[in-house]
Amino acid sequence: MASNPKSAAAKGEQAAAPQGKPERLDARMLETLVGYNARRAWLIVSAFFAERMAPYGLKQIDFSVLSLLAHNPGATSRQLCNALDILPPNLVSLVATLDSRGLIERRPHPHDGRAVGLHLTAAGEALIREAEQTVTQLEADASAKLTARERETLIRLLQKIYL
Repeated sequence: MASNPKSAAAKGEQAAAPQGKPERLDARMLETLVGYNARRAWLIVSAFFAERMAPYGLKQIDFSVLSLLAHNPGATSRQLCNALDILPPNLVSLVATLDSRGLIERRPHPHDGRAVGLHLTAAGEALIREAEQTVTQLEADASAKLTARERETLIRLLQKIYL
């Protein structure tokens, strides 16, 4: 029976690595890139987020919309799209889902008769209050290797890229 060259090479690589620890690849070039480092950090934070927001039934975008509405009652879909850099068609189904869950409601906009303001319901307010506390703690846990000053600096530097 002929041996598979790929599996033989893989076995050789595994044999060279210490037992239980994969061999670390040279990622020095990648580690000089803002995008690579931001993505790697995001993977850690998003894993914490997914785990801790599951009981609330919230994805990152759901949380963002609810948080924006908690702090900006009556915001329009257009304003949410601009704030979150998402396309209107993507927001339509999200708003419908949050509405069907009884978390938000639509009301006529007080200054623009063509626009509709989005507001949290009492259930939405209660959910986002609790979820924001959970997110604050999960962010602290995910960035525990940083001092408070380092965390503030990191946030400020990241914001310089997109604001």
